[in-house]
Amino acid sequence: MLERKKVYVTRNLPGPGLSMLSKECDVSLHHGHRPPARKQMLKAIAGKNGIVCMLSDRIDKEAMDVAGPKLEVISSYSTGFEHIDVAEATRRGIYVTFTSDILAETTADLTFALMLACARNIVQGDEFVRQGKWKYGWAPDLMLGYDVYRTTLGILGMGRIGSAVARRAKGFDMKVIYYSRKRRMDLEAEIGIKYVEMDELLEQSDFISLHTSLNPKSFHIIDRSKFSKMKKTAFVINTARGQLINQEDLAIALKSGQIAGAGLDVFEIEPLPGPDPLTKMKNVVLLPHIGSATYNTRSRMSVIAAQNLLNVLNGIAPLYLVNPEVMNIRPLQSQTGN
Repeated sequence: MLERKKVYVTRNLPGPGLSMLSKECDVSLHHGHRPPARKQMLKAIAGKNGIVCMLSDRIDKEAMDVAGPKLEVISSYSTGFEHIDVAEATRRGIYVTFTSDILAETTADLTFALMLACARNIVQGDEFVRQGKWKYGWAPDLMLGYDVYRTTLGILGMGRIGSAVARRAKGFDMKVIYYSRKRRMDLEAEIGIKYVEMDELLEQSDFISLHTSLNPKSFHIIDRSKFSKMKKTAFVINTARGQLINQEDLAIALKSGQIAGAGLDVFEIEPLPGPDPLTKMKNVVLLPHIGSATYNTRSRMSVIAAQNLLNVLNGIAPLYLVNPEVMNIRPLQSQTGN
């Protein structure tokens, strides 16, 4: 009887993912909502064949050294993988997998929710009613906000999530402009969006929504100089990565009225440390990184993360592979024909 492979999972997974893993592997699970402490994680991954990790779990050279030569696959329960040293993993012949963009539509929904919440004072209105401040019924100047319908939406990054947001914007008859590393002529023809340079996007947009990946070039891509180019009535929406925005500069822009507001699901440091200036401001809506947080999407993510890991351990190509060049270093059985 073949020895069961050993797997460490850094957090409980919604849906059937854990059951899938437990049927074939010996699973060690970190219980609780909080991520494991660094020392705790390093101790737990020693000698493991596979790791299922989250964005909050740093899997670097040190972690791979501790895991040792048995480590075959790092399966991330996320679309991002900047928390993993992919180059080091590849050098060692370790497969790095992710859940691809199955959360695109769900995140696009939340992007629009933030847009509407910011423009129409949804959060402030809810608090106003709950706190008993609504004393005089309807009033012509109560909670005045901004229209979303027929305004201009600027999208930074036109991947799967950006394009899903663009399609939703058409239902609001918005003019959609975008800036991206790769021009999407197909989407321009399909849904009528327009490519512009960054400065034009900043100057024209009523809403600016971030959907680019995090890399050295995109780090703090929105900073003080970019806020100075925006309309005073503009809103910035970020459901991508917190580090895309210089958060200190954002706080200054919001406090000074340089822009009208912001809707944030992600932050430079998570959880948002307190007391943070943003938590004191009424012109920003803050969410605890819930872009993909629906029952269906998180369950599908658990299935993909589990299947990616099991495939590699069984010598089969994973569904979504970050580092395909690893196949040249450690070929799978399915590649060799065994």
